[in-house]
Amino acid sequence: MLVRKAVITAAGRGVRLYPAWDTVQKAMLPFIDRDGLNKPAIQIICEEALDSGIEEICVVCAPGDDQRYMERFKALRKNLKAAYQGVEWAQRQEQRLDNLLRRLHFAVQEEPLGYGHSVYCARDFVGSEPFLLLLGDHLYISTVKQGRCAQQLIDLASAEECAVAAVQATPEPLVRYYGTVGGKRIPSLPGVYQIERILEKPSLSKAELELHIPGLRMGHYLCFFGMHVLTHTLFDILEEHIKQAESREGEIQLTPALEELAKREKYLALELKGSRYDIGAEFGLMKAQLALSLSGQDKEQALIELVELMAEANRRKIE
Repeated sequence: MLVRKAVITAAGRGVRLYPAWDTVQKAMLPFIDRDGLNKPAIQIICEEALDSGIEEICVVCAPGDDQRYMERFKALRKNLKAAYQGVEWAQRQEQRLDNLLRRLHFAVQEEPLGYGHSVYCARDFVGSEPFLLLLGDHLYISTVKQGRCAQQLIDLASAEECAVAAVQATPEPLVRYYGTVGGKRIPSLPGVYQIERILEKPSLSKAELELHIPGLRMGHYLCFFGMHVLTHTLFDILEEHIKQAESREGEIQLTPALEELAKREKYLALELKGSRYDIGAEFGLMKAQLALSLSGQDKEQALIELVELMAEANRRKIE
């Protein structure tokens, strides 16, 4: 299985980040990345894919955002050339932007009809190929030198020639926030599970009844990481769900389609060696920036700043 396309869903309006989202798309909020460059969040997510071997990327966005993304990326590149000509870091960022713009496509979700519908909007871009699916408000940081989080996922999908969901062992009080999977461990593949059941944000009682996995450490469940490699079969399932929903109101969600996918074909879950950071969550922007800084080239300086900040807060508390 060759995975060369990626889809990033970024059509949400970012209401959790109000009022910031009212003036700038949440995916364009800036972060200092591990290489020391200041980048929009969407660029960091795109580079997660590109550095994992992806050749083309489709961003699913709200009406008008496709033009805004392109305008801002081109303006950023132009400003770098004008203001920082000959500066090494600016040249590196300009090269990265050039590479991204050559590979970037857009699909517009005309109405906010749900996450599953958002993914379906990329059907023409994907065609009959497998694809990597990423969230537009999650940053991913690998904890191993061998490869990024997306690379770990793609490697397993290519080796097993099937769909793979990235998962993370999550404490039971948090399962109500995530899609959660049930299944069985595959002994020959460390950290890999055969998916048998998927529930979206289950109650703890329901998780205990339906999603317990033998061998997983006590009090933990396998929750979605916000990253999948999926086959084009998913679009057939989503199309069926969309037709069924035409007679009733409601959004088209992705989780029921993923559960149906698990019934129709081989679908594995991989415990990734890494962490995900939801920039829209409470303190999400701060946590994501700290995580990037503490895993990047400026780690020592970030630690110094963090220790000084904590010491200052402690002094104020004493006073």
